Formats: sequence, structure tokens, C-alpha cells
Amino acid sequence: MTLSIFDLFSVGIGPSSSHTVGPMRAAASFADALALDELLPQVASVTVDLYGSLAATGVGHGTPGAVLLGLEGYQPETITPSEVEQRGAAITSSRSVLLAGARPVSMPENAIVMHPLTLLPRHSNGMRFSAYDASGALLLTETYYSVGGGFIEREAAPTDAAAVAPGATGSSAPPVPFPFRTAAELLEHCRTTGLSFSGVMLANEEVSRDRAEIVDRILAIRRVMDECVATSVARTGLLPGGLSVRRRAPEWRARLEREDPDRSPEFWQEWVNLVALAVNEENASGGRVVTAPTNGAAGIIPAVLHYARHYLKVVDGREVTGAAGGADGRAALTGLSDEDAVSVRFLLAAAAVGVLYKEQASISGAEVGCQGEVGSASSMAAAGLAEVMGGTPEQVENAAEIAMEHNLGLTCDPIGGLVQIPCIERNAIAASKAINAAKMALWGDGSHHVSLDRVILTMRETGRDMSDKYKETSLGGLAVNIVEC
Repeated sequence: MTLSIFDLFSVGIGPSSSHTVGPMRAAASFADALALDELLPQVASVTVDLYGSLAATGVGHGTPGAVLLGLEGYQPETITPSEVEQRGAAITSSRSVLLAGARPVSMPENAIVMHPLTLLPRHSNGMRFSAYDASGALLLTETYYSVGGGFIEREAAPTDAAAVAPGATGSSAPPVPFPFRTAAELLEHCRTTGLSFSGVMLANEEVSRDRAEIVDRILAIRRVMDECVATSVARTGLLPGGLSVRRRAPEWRARLEREDPDRSPEFWQEWVNLVALAVNEENASGGRVVTAPTNGAAGIIPAVLHYARHYLKVVDGREVTGAAGGADGRAALTGLSDEDAVSVRFLLAAAAVGVLYKEQASISGAEVGCQGEVGSASSMAAAGLAEVMGGTPEQVENAAEIAMEHNLGLTCDPIGGLVQIPCIERNAIAASKAINAAKMALWGDGSHHVSLDRVILTMRETGRDMSDKYKETSLGGLAVNIVEC
């Protein structure tokens, strides 16, 4: 499978890419299959079985509601938060769905069954959909896995051809000029061509889209990130879910506007914290976010990108332009403002590193703990920042390695199964780690003892050894040592 930047950065709804976005896509895929097989007129009932982590923390993550909306044909990248609320309320009231947008089918509460202690063989986020006719005869059953970042896999299909996400080029796409699945391969492409990480990624993207479309879509992703922050700082009150977590972003924004009206360099940390918190508060409330590369870690890359856009020139005493980090920047991004060019290069370089985690390990908290979500996002952000700060490919790789090395072993133990505590603050902390990692890498020459490939494999092995209590099941750690109130 060839991954695109638009696979790793897709627009969706909160609070979880693996527990909300993925199940919605899987349910919509099942509904589409019924329609394609011309089975819809015969369907009298549908049952859904959720397994493992999807069952253990699915209620807190909104999984049942996402499944019901998916059965109606809604997709996470196009549904709006108001549609989620309105249509979700109608489904709850009527206890029925409009299957594939066409067939009314009753969905009583017992139609969705939770199996938190049962793990299906491929992944801990498993789900099975079954449709029956009026006599109770099975018409169709499909098993899906939500494998992190909104990606889903269908059990009946080969793993390398079954991943589904927006923008996926799929196995039928033409071959890319610079295929890579390891950092060593990516660095070799950079050495032989003179391209940066972003340059390699851009060249691969151009197999499927022209450059203008790629740039426009990347800037559209940035706009959604900005809109997410703007929406969040305008919303007050408590986050949903019962933990009584108060939104902090509006108060922090008001305080920063009072104390730092001219964007002094000394306040960069507070602004980075604000962006990370704002994004993840919006995600926790089911708002519209960019999966980057997951929802639980969605605030890290926007926060570090905010730093790149607003503070590099002042804090680091250098002129930062889209050409920073290699001559390919000048050729690829002519005609853009410096801020737009920085954004495009940052996100392309970050996506290149995201490919490495998706190909070699995992970005699923249910599979490898939060090191696969927050750790991967921090590593990706460090790479993007190091590149636009003028780093060589070797320094960019080093920045990504430093960020992940110091997220190894990070557990996923959300209180109440909600993406709130410790998830929201964890994004702000990881954003700071990414900025520090980039700066440390740029003070070196790119040589280091632990390669990015080695730290990715270590993360995968650590996740394999980690107790299931710490893999998004809310059975250990903070989730059981803090009283919900």
C-alpha cells in the first residue's frame, strides 16, 4: 500500500480516530456492500458486535453512535458536528436507522453488543456487522478492524490491500518514483537526489495529483486546523462525558491576548500550549479536527506548526522561507507566501515520517499504547519543524528519532475511556518535546547512535510487550487510580 499525506492527515470528527472515525467508515462500508449486493430490500435487522478496546472504551469514545451514523452512510470527513448531534438524537429517539440512506431498519439497544474481554485475531479494535432478513436468515456478515488513524481493514481482504482512508491511492495506483518504508530508504533517496523529506514526499504525491492540487489540499488541511482552534476558543463550559473537565482554551486565549498582545518571543510556549489544548478540547467534544495522525494526538502537529509559522524568525534569529532545507523547496513552492510554503513543507516532511510509523509499527493506542499516537505525532512534528528550520535530511531524521525515543513506553490509560485526562495535556507536553527535539538535532550534524528505524522497531516491540491494561482499555493506570467525579 502506498500512503499519501492525505491518508495521514484527514478531516474527521472527535473524539477518536480509532474508536469514532474508523467504526463510522466500517459501518458505511458494510452498508455500501449491502447496497452493491442488492440486499437492502431484504434487510430486516442488523447487529453489531464490538470487541476488545472498541468495547472496553467505546461508549466514552462515541463508538455506538458513530456506527449507527455510518450505517446510514455518513462519512467522518463530510459529516458536520451539528449533523452528528441532530441525526444522532433522531436515531436514539426512533431506535432505527436509514440503512445506506435508503432502508429503514430497527436498531434496538441490544443490536450493538459489547465484548470487552474478547480479542479478534488481527487487532484489538475489532467489529463484526451482520444483516438478517425477516425470517432471521443471515444475508451478509463482515468483520472489520480499526487499526488507528481512521484506517480500517476488512478481514476478508489481504492486509496490504484492505486499508481504507481518505486519499488512499490503493494498490492500483501507479508506482511512485521514490518508494520507502524505512528511514534508511528515505535518507538514501534524499542523498541520491538532493531532495529533502518533503521533496521526496511531494514527488510521490505527484503520481496521483498535480502539484497545484496537492498544495491546495495541504493548505485546506491547515485551514481546518486553524478553524478547529478558533471554534474551540469560542466555546465555554464543561466537556461532555461526566468527568466535569472544564474547557481552558477560552480563558487561556483571553489571558494571552491581555498579557501578550504583540506576540513577544517569551510567550511562545504558552501559545503552543494553547493550540494543543484547544484542538484536543474540540476533539473531546466531538468537534471537527484533522486526524494527525490520530484524533487523540491531533493537537501536536497544529501546535508545532503554529510555532513554525509565528516564532521561528523571531526566536531563532533567522529568515525562514519555503526554500529552507534544500533547493527543491524553491522549485516546488514558488508563488506561495513564506507562511504557506513553510506550512506545506512542514506537513509533507511530517507525513513522510508518519509513513514510517504506519509501515513499520503502529499508530494505534489500542495496539501499542499512547507511544503510537502521541509519540508518533511528536516525532512527525519534530521532523517537520527541523526541515523548515533548515535541517539536512540527516538532522530531520535525528529530530524525529529524539522525539520518539523520549515517548517510548507511553501508556494509553484514559480516565472513563474519554479522550480528556491525560490526553489533552499530553498533547501540549508532546508538542514541546517535538520543538526541543528539532532544536537539539539542529545543534548536531545529524549523526547519532540510535537510528529512527531502530527506535520505531523498539516502539513496536515495547507495544507488543505492554500489558493490555495500558492499551486504551481503561483497565489500568490513571483510569483505575482516579475516582471519576
